[in-house]
Amino acid sequence: MRSAGSPLSFRPAPGSIPESPGVYRFTDAGGRVIYVGKAKSLRQRLNSYFADFASLHPRTQTMLTTAADVNWTVVSTEVEALQLEYSWIKEFDPRFNVKYRDDKSYPYLAVTMDERFPRVQVLRGARRRGTRYFGPYSHAWAIRETVDLLLRVFPVRTCSAGVFRRAGQIGRPCLLGYIDKCSAPCVSRVTEQEHRELAADFCDFMAGNTSRFIRRLEREMREAAAEEEFERAARLRDDVQALQRALEKQAVVLGEGTDCDVIALAEDALEAAVQVFYVRGGRIRGQRGWVVDKVEEPTPGDLVEQFLLQMYGDAAPEALPREVLVPAVPPEAEAVAELLSEHRGARVELRVPQRGDKKALMETVERNAKESLAQHKLRRAGDLTTRSKALQEIADALELDQAPLRIECYDVSHMMGDDVVASMVVFEDGLARKGEYRRFSIRGLSGQGDVASIHEVISRRFRRYLEERSATGELGAEPGGEPGAEPIDPETGRPRKFAYPPNLLVVDGGPAQAAAAQRALDELGIDDVAVCGLAKRLEEVWVPGDDQPVILPRSSEGLYLLQRVRDEAHRFAITYHRSKRSKSAKESALDAVPGLGPARRQALLRHFGSVKRLREAGTAEICEVPGFGPALAEVIVSALKGEDS
Repeated sequence: MRSAGSPLSFRPAPGSIPESPGVYRFTDAGGRVIYVGKAKSLRQRLNSYFADFASLHPRTQTMLTTAADVNWTVVSTEVEALQLEYSWIKEFDPRFNVKYRDDKSYPYLAVTMDERFPRVQVLRGARRRGTRYFGPYSHAWAIRETVDLLLRVFPVRTCSAGVFRRAGQIGRPCLLGYIDKCSAPCVSRVTEQEHRELAADFCDFMAGNTSRFIRRLEREMREAAAEEEFERAARLRDDVQALQRALEKQAVVLGEGTDCDVIALAEDALEAAVQVFYVRGGRIRGQRGWVVDKVEEPTPGDLVEQFLLQMYGDAAPEALPREVLVPAVPPEAEAVAELLSEHRGARVELRVPQRGDKKALMETVERNAKESLAQHKLRRAGDLTTRSKALQEIADALELDQAPLRIECYDVSHMMGDDVVASMVVFEDGLARKGEYRRFSIRGLSGQGDVASIHEVISRRFRRYLEERSATGELGAEPGGEPGAEPIDPETGRPRKFAYPPNLLVVDGGPAQAAAAQRALDELGIDDVAVCGLAKRLEEVWVPGDDQPVILPRSSEGLYLLQRVRDEAHRFAITYHRSKRSKSAKESALDAVPGLGPARRQALLRHFGSVKRLREAGTAEICEVPGFGPALAEVIVSALKGEDS
């Protein structure tokens, strides 16, 4: 076996890789499988790993330097490739393959049909053979409420094996048997076959076949009333109401008889969240969520394909619906649909909803996915140990003397080089300090690009820092002076806006942007602030003066924190740019009106609130604004009406 460290050491000989479809696997020096993939053309796919190592995704580079060998298996069809890929991933659990993990432990309603006397219970964790599962539910209490209602009509056993045996030994059922919420098979009130039929009916109702049970009970209720068996009729009426209340707890979203799973994604550069709503009989029967660390740069279709294989690979055939609604079509959509259909024993369709109720439901599921991703990030950010680990990882990667407790990040936003603005966001101890965010309007640099804008905004921010430090006497007149008073504004009692320097300055961009920020600090004589740039495409960390980027592991908490800081700076810059552009658009509509200067334009906008309302106003209404007479009002009305025409 060849040694790991260089992909060229185990690159297959030219021409030795077949052009057929197949599945390949990389192994490390110890023979462990570390990555499994499939390809329509093995030669084309494997050659891409060895063609240009520098252009590969950082995680792919890490995988290749860890690997020591690669081998492959040729298959006949894309469906066989999917099957073999899934089998190998399941068997070898490769460390570099995408793994979807539950974003929390969801409870299921389970019916143990493999037992002699099936039992209804709440279960979490791995599924067991011979057990029917329904859900998942958001909370266990939601299952218990549903079960409590259904036991009136389907009095299936819910007790543990020990309670069941003890009741049989003493010949007396438990409390549920006395209040008719259990058919008490433990004391032979019903036969084994009768109890199994009750359990089967319970499962049919939970699977969505609800109307036949309600119709049957209503028919029996009418017959009992006709025979003047009013007590029995009243009990059947209560049973009907119990089933209806159980159904009311499940929202009706699609037409009756619609069985489908609705899958939606929310993602950022590092992670993705998946949410699934299970719709049976037109009702939402449950929901479930997963999160995943992204490998390489998967498209939404790639994520959907990997998710479908992992989600349905071990599912019972009856768990697969007739239709799966997805946010994007998988690359091998026909092969995936064929594989799922074989597993279900009936046709499974993959569709991207375009309109109507299914499209609206997909949007709801997508909102849940976005919320799930946000909550997942919040849980990671809120953990003190995780934040400390992230800061230390950044310090180690950038070779800082101490963890960067204060991080400032800068981003530039513009529209085709015009209306250039920049943002500054502040994170202290890994948490956002929104009260210290700042925004900058950059003039005179239109068309000169982000590098010049970064230099400008860093220069402005740190000139203010030097001025405020000098004003407090902490630095004297020059950087490096002796400490004096605290950087507190004596009038407000608050810290001055730019009085505190960061331990780490991050810019959104690559080596050029990082170098521009460093040059601005050097020109001001500031040498105690570390600088780096975070490039979006490959999430590379660039240090000024270094020819190669710093590559943090994709699972690194340090990279995760830097990405959050960068994304927050981007959001803040975009928000400011949009508001500024909106204001410019309002004012530009009035630029052409003769006799209107900046003060009068502002007065009109303050009075009417928008240009649209001003266009709808008449001469008399404009005259109500202080400083506007009938002649000027007439000019404004004519100009705006002429613009509309």
